[in-house]
Amino acid sequence: MKELTVGRNDAGQRLDRFVAKAVPLLPASLLQKYIRLKRIKVGGRPAARDTRLQEGDVLQLYINDEFFDTPKPENAYLTVTAPKLRIVYEDENLLLVDKRPGLAVHPHDGAEYGRTLIDHIQAYLYAKGEWKPRQEHSFTPALCNRIDRNTGGIVIAAKNAEALRILNEKIRDRQLDKRYLCIVHGTPRPPAGVLEGYLFKDAVKNRVYVTKQPQPGAKTAVTRYETLQTRRGLSLVECRLVTGRTHQIRAQMAAAGHPLLGDGKYGRLDKGGRKFQALYAYKLVFHFTSDAGILSYLDGRAFQVEDVDFVREYFGEG
Repeated sequence: MKELTVGRNDAGQRLDRFVAKAVPLLPASLLQKYIRLKRIKVGGRPAARDTRLQEGDVLQLYINDEFFDTPKPENAYLTVTAPKLRIVYEDENLLLVDKRPGLAVHPHDGAEYGRTLIDHIQAYLYAKGEWKPRQEHSFTPALCNRIDRNTGGIVIAAKNAEALRILNEKIRDRQLDKRYLCIVHGTPRPPAGVLEGYLFKDAVKNRVYVTKQPQPGAKTAVTRYETLQTRRGLSLVECRLVTGRTHQIRAQMAAAGHPLLGDGKYGRLDKGGRKFQALYAYKLVFHFTSDAGILSYLDGRAFQVEDVDFVREYFGEG
């Protein structure tokens, strides 16, 4: 329990508005719930949310200590009262989540507190009691891979430090097979093949450029692709990342003359009004060629998102 004393400059405010400012990490819905449950009192007595506070009033707040922390990216999960996750797979070591297009994975992608995928994952594990931040000295549940804000698909989250170490190692050593579905303009020729080149990133424009020849700062990029269907000037293509560079599939497909549907950065904005590029990290296969420790049971397993909206819309039956 913590006590707060109302000063002269805060006098006259409603109880709920005063507490919202004093405890910014406390979600609004939880604040109202605590008032109803009489866990927020004025002068030792229950009070309504619209109670007008007077100078000198002493509030008793029966609220978990973590809500009184200074707001920062590391505790943004506290602002999430109802985590929204589309879970593909979960066990004691990891979580595979189907991220929707438009959702940022981390706060530094320009999202507000409580509005990122990692915020919802941490809030989910915190609510389940699987993660107790007050008892952890350094570890927090973390993402092992990233997906662009406007791309959807499977993201891996590690629940413990050992799983995080192993997964990062396996990703680095290319022992995870990541496959994407995309819709491109035109018909790739040949229908299946390999796109190889070098990607140079312009950090200011947040854009990469494809070159055939190596140059300072450019990194190799290799993508295997296979055309699955073609219809009405569009092709459904499966891509397998051999390397994992920023905007790799989008830039290489555009350079090959087949920009992604809805990709305004590397292609063109489509009249159909798609907000996001038609690109989805729909499948993940674990292929361990070295010891995987506590995650060895995942070797050979594949996980897949069965329903991708743009596939259904453009290549469904009919």
